[in-house]
Amino acid sequence: MKILLLNGTIVGKKTRTLLDEIEKYIQQLPTEHTTKVVALENYELQFVDGRPAEEYNDDMRRLIHEIEEADAYVIATPVFQGSIPGTLKNVFDAVSPLAMRYKPVSIVANGGTLQHHLVVENQLKPILNYFRCMVTPNYVYTHTNHFSTQGELIDEDVRNRLKEMTVVFDQYMQMSRELEPDK
Repeated sequence: MKILLLNGTIVGKKTRTLLDEIEKYIQQLPTEHTTKVVALENYELQFVDGRPAEEYNDDMRRLIHEIEEADAYVIATPVFQGSIPGTLKNVFDAVSPLAMRYKPVSIVANGGTLQHHLVVENQLKPILNYFRCMVTPNYVYTHTNHFSTQGELIDEDVRNRLKEMTVVFDQYMQMSRELEPDK
């Protein structure tokens, strides 16, 4: 399967650190998968305003295509001001509602306090439910204390939760192979 590892921000490195860790665990799964890290800072993003996809610039069209062609996703997001970043929401607004249907998604998020995990429950999951994604139940939320001052992941419990999430994600990928979405 083609797994897209989406870094939902254009700043910082903690979410990328989490995606790098997950990518290692995906490579250890018994089934072979192709992974691609999509870092939004590498795209010239445009505000989505309802126009057809072909009217956006080359980078936006390429980003939309990469997302829509993936078979599964790991979405990493920081929490800014008690919310997901506008760049990530903008990307969701660009994608067809049918494109992610019945595709597995795992979520990792990072915030400054423990309470910001509710952003995953109250904002990100409803968006993914709108797309009818198969969202794994065991997302991983991290906060500042899980990282060194250089942005390296230093918490073994978080590593274990990421490994467990990857195993569940693999099961969801197996389930999704048997579903035929109505398109």
